[in-house]
Amino acid sequence: MKRRKLDVKQLPAKAAGELDDRFQLASPVRKLLTKVFPDHWSFLLGEIALFSFIVLLLTGTFLALFFDPSMTEVHYDGSYAPLKGIEMSKAYESSLSLSFDVRGGLILRQMHHWAALLFMAAIVVHMGRTFFTGAFRKPRETNWIIGVLLFWLGFGEGFIGYSLPDDALSGTGLRIASGITESVPLIGSWASFALFGGEFPGDSVIPMFYILHVFLLPGILLSLIGVHVGLVFMQKHTQWPGPHRTEHNVVGFRMFPNYVSKQGGFFMLVFAVIALMGGLFQINPVWMFGPYKAEVVSAGSQPDWYVMFLDGLVRLFPAWEIREFGFTIPAVFWPGVVGMGIFTMLPLLYPFIERRLTKDKGHHNLLQRPRDMPARTGVGVMSLAFFVICTLSGANDIIADKFSISLNAMTWAGRIGLLVIPPLAYLATYRICLGLQQHDREVLAHGVETGIIKRDAEGRFYEVHQPLAEPDEHGHTHLEYNGWTVPKKMNRLGALAPTLKGFFKPIEKPAEKPAVEPGEDREEITAGKN
Repeated sequence: MKRRKLDVKQLPAKAAGELDDRFQLASPVRKLLTKVFPDHWSFLLGEIALFSFIVLLLTGTFLALFFDPSMTEVHYDGSYAPLKGIEMSKAYESSLSLSFDVRGGLILRQMHHWAALLFMAAIVVHMGRTFFTGAFRKPRETNWIIGVLLFWLGFGEGFIGYSLPDDALSGTGLRIASGITESVPLIGSWASFALFGGEFPGDSVIPMFYILHVFLLPGILLSLIGVHVGLVFMQKHTQWPGPHRTEHNVVGFRMFPNYVSKQGGFFMLVFAVIALMGGLFQINPVWMFGPYKAEVVSAGSQPDWYVMFLDGLVRLFPAWEIREFGFTIPAVFWPGVVGMGIFTMLPLLYPFIERRLTKDKGHHNLLQRPRDMPARTGVGVMSLAFFVICTLSGANDIIADKFSISLNAMTWAGRIGLLVIPPLAYLATYRICLGLQQHDREVLAHGVETGIIKRDAEGRFYEVHQPLAEPDEHGHTHLEYNGWTVPKKMNRLGALAPTLKGFFKPIEKPAEKPAVEPGEDREEITAGKN
């Protein structure tokens, strides 16, 4: 019997056929691989958050193998000499061991921290892009809600992870969290006792936080990210208005091979940047802070940037207490609990609030330029101004010390700025948007400025404009604004040759200049000369 020769080239096709016979994968996989994605740099912001989260999972898995989430007191006997013999928790001891005794532990711990900061920054910038361009409108309200939840889950996950080393800096943050928890009327004391296992700092908060940080919250985050990405695939991806782009199509590249290859390279780039930062830039040096002692609080204790706005808001709020019916509501309750509730619910409800105010119930796949929605853009800039003032106020003691400013003056500057600057930011943004709209309409009506100055027979100087369409007898064109960029420079109209491709040197030859025909012979004008 003749043995059949194995054809290696046919193995992939045969294996795919066998799988399709059993699981009917051909149709959904074909649909997935031919999914079209628009190509624009702003759409990569969400991918940065996704890739940072992958790095967080990889580095966090390594760290979890060596971290001991125990608050049992031990005497340190590791490699870091300045702390030898100091009493500390096992959590802090294992953090020091990760930094000095585990091979590669320090760089992976710092990569984990940098990836967390980048993850939160990418979420904020991505949601800013979504907000300012109107990508949250119908049918994407659910994805916007998921994005808001991802931010707050990342906020909590980052704070919990920041608290795990049990060093002096993270312990100060836990002390603030304890105070905010205790400020809740009626149930505050009970909630704090349950969280810390008794009086602060207790002996159960680190093990509890470890379970939340390693198992529960990452699982919820991973599930929400999966739903978020799944909805992007199910719904058409938003795109900027432009030629051949409508509410019913997507102009771009297919997922395979174009999009997959680009995203694979982009992931490597994000991973490389995080690794570079983890290796070159020191962050959270827990060995310099020492173990946490409840009776010791140091100045200059600032949390990560995405938590600092809450710290600043707590610092700026006046010391107003309400004492009624035998209960006391301390001042920290209003910014720490009520404020956080407002900052959570307003973004969640904003798509529905805007739809109610604008009465816009349409289905939208095309994005909007921020200038075309001045009210929404003003609200966004106003919120950003509020966030920046609170964040800076979270470091007002450092600013006051470094610039020799009164801390009391810094606090009052923050309070006044919080009331004055956001409304001014809204008004200025609104007027700027209207001015940009007017400029677009002027270019559509009169054409692009050429920089050529002419003088007419009456001695009047004027600039020549290049019409974007055939002008009427008055020199005006009747073009409608389509929601996309209006060309305002001559090189946008093909007046100049396109830029040659290449980084250090051109990789293509420049186009040959057209031959210039000799002009007519000209004679000197002698009229009026003596």
